[in-house]
Order: sequence, then C-alpha cells, then structure tokens
Amino acid sequence: MERHYYVYIMTNPTRTVLYTGVTNDLQKRVFQHKEKTVPGFTERYNLNKLVFFETTPDVKSAILREKQIKGGSRAKKIALVEAMNPKWNDLYETL
Repeated sequence: MERHYYVYIMTNPTRTVLYTGVTNDLQKRVFQHKEKTVPGFTERYNLNKLVFFETTPDVKSAILREKQIKGGSRAKKIALVEAMNPKWNDLYETL
C-alpha cells in the first residue's frame, strides 16, 4: 500500500498567522488543530482553517518541501495559498 505525506498550511480566522506542517494523515491532523487536542502553536494562535495542502508519496520530499515553505517569505506563502485556493476557503471539508 502506497503511503501519502502532506505538506499543509493552516491559518486563523483573520489570516494574521500562517502555520506550515507535514503529516501522513491530513484529515486527522487538521481535526487535531481544529479541536485543539494538541497544545502548542496552533492552539495558542487559533489556527483552525486548512487553506493549502500538497501530497507526495515520499516522506523526505514532504519534509524538504515543508522546510522550503517555512523558509520562504509571508508573501510567498500567501501566493502559494492563493494559487490553489484564491478565496481562502477551509479545505478540510473537501478531504
């Protein structure tokens, strides 16, 4: 069975904070962010909206892509989100 790894961006209702993460179970991980079941950055800043994600079968590629996105400017992250999701809809419902 082929595994999938996801690089994703979450934001808060006012889009003032962007969080980039990586996971092998996107639906479960976003649920954890939304329900604040894991203490930390996303809980503290109310990051509950999935606005971007990419998938790859290779964990190393996913981690490298996460680092690339995290190392980019806010403007680059916004451009990435808007290329996939111009209205900044919560993509969780599409999973």
